[in-house]
Amino acid sequence: MKERLQQIIQESINTKQQIINNDVLLEKINNCVSLITAAFKAGNKVLFCGNGGSAADAQHLAAEFSGRFYKDRKALPSEALHCNSSYLTAVANDYSYDVIYSRLLEGIGNKGDVIVGISTSGNSKNIINAFDVAKKNGITTIAFTGETGGKMKDCCDVLINIPSNNTPRIQESHIMIGHIICELVEENLF
Repeated sequence: MKERLQQIIQESINTKQQIINNDVLLEKINNCVSLITAAFKAGNKVLFCGNGGSAADAQHLAAEFSGRFYKDRKALPSEALHCNSSYLTAVANDYSYDVIYSRLLEGIGNKGDVIVGISTSGNSKNIINAFDVAKKNGITTIAFTGETGGKMKDCCDVLINIPSNNTPRIQESHIMIGHIICELVEENLF
């Protein structure tokens, strides 16, 4: 059992080691910090979306901005788009699950906002549809995906594609990078 535990931990370390040695990916993360910092400075908001575990990560990262990260500071305008269960179930039932994020973004998204879509496969149709709406409305799109980027790689402004095809390792890295972005944005603003 100890060897299996060590193997799993080592897989996580190996994925993160690939990230730390990837200058292109590090520059993309830095770009996300700059884009989000600029959005908040301009009075815009940062929205997050995902499905399943990625929805939980979206909610977690939105809370880091709207609540606090390290500093006791003013709240930043950020939220996860799936948290209104009445809206979510009504739109999924009346229209389609594929439009739950795009329809909401039409209503609350503004030019200059940022939307972060989290999908390990990069193929979540509801996030792709939201990115399409974002593009039409001047909203910056950031995709957190796995290695290939899936279909999201072709419809986002910044692609953070984790060098792995193992879902748990991708999700662990998404939250790590999300925390790094939150920490650096908070430092920039406060």
